[in-house]
Amino acid sequence: MRAVEERAEQVRRFNRFYTRRIGVLHEHLLDSDYSLTEVRILYELAHRSDLTGTTLCRELGLDAGYLSRVIAGFEKKGLVAKTRTENDARVMRLELTRKGRKVFDPLDAASRREVVAMLDTLPTPEQDRLVDAMTQVQALLGEARGKDYVLRDPRPGDMGWIVHRHGVLYAQEYGWDMTFEALVAEIVAKFVREFDPRSDRCWIAEKDGRIVGSVFVVRHDERTAKLRLLYVEPGTRGLGIGHRLVDECVGFARRSGYAKLVLWTNSVLTAARRIYEQAGFTLVEEEAHHSFGKDLVAQTWALDLANPVAPSHRR
Repeated sequence: MRAVEERAEQVRRFNRFYTRRIGVLHEHLLDSDYSLTEVRILYELAHRSDLTGTTLCRELGLDAGYLSRVIAGFEKKGLVAKTRTENDARVMRLELTRKGRKVFDPLDAASRREVVAMLDTLPTPEQDRLVDAMTQVQALLGEARGKDYVLRDPRPGDMGWIVHRHGVLYAQEYGWDMTFEALVAEIVAKFVREFDPRSDRCWIAEKDGRIVGSVFVVRHDERTAKLRLLYVEPGTRGLGIGHRLVDECVGFARRSGYAKLVLWTNSVLTAARRIYEQAGFTLVEEEAHHSFGKDLVAQTWALDLANPVAPSHRR
């Protein structure tokens, strides 16, 4: 019993240290007019497009009455709008307005700067140790029980793995030859050589310490970003990883000031095409071609970030 009590005290000591370290004990977060909970609600609304009050209550562990009051306050300030869902007119989808994004984006940027400043006090190997420890805490406490995966930035060795898995999976599932693997290697190499954190990003999906998916956003031109190389391991499809990766791309592209997000794919990739369509992308061009040892139909999809259309409901 004593050992359990000692562990509990160590956890409490860590909680006191970390809440003080990241400033959540302050009445308002990031020198704003909003509390930690209010900023977290804004964060969820900014990064997801299919949220209802019920979903927010469940995933954030909030009291329904409290959430209702917060949302009502946001509505009064013009930060949040409600729209009826397609399948049930009684259920209201919550969405950030343009004004809501103007309020949230500086808060998000300030939070990122604070974390970067904290990490900059540590050498790179110790930064990796810290992030790994946090990932283990998430996994052990089951923070993502419904999905059981985390997203992280790439590390040395990840890019080679992405090239390898694309080559293996597309050969197995579509019969594509090694010229596709060569194309992926070229895309990944260009990303690494020309990486600019202001305009480019890569997310690695990890489950049980194993890479299970990834995606890239890169600069196409001053106003346009390109989504590239979305992939999810077969054994983890159905957990929502693909949707989450695409949502992250859309959110990053919008916050980075791009007006449009485009992608190139092929008609045979039906599962990926459904994800793009549900995220609000529209098909703008098709062209037959012979590549990777197969006759294919190339497709270009685009999402207008300046005038976003509500994505279709995800089942």
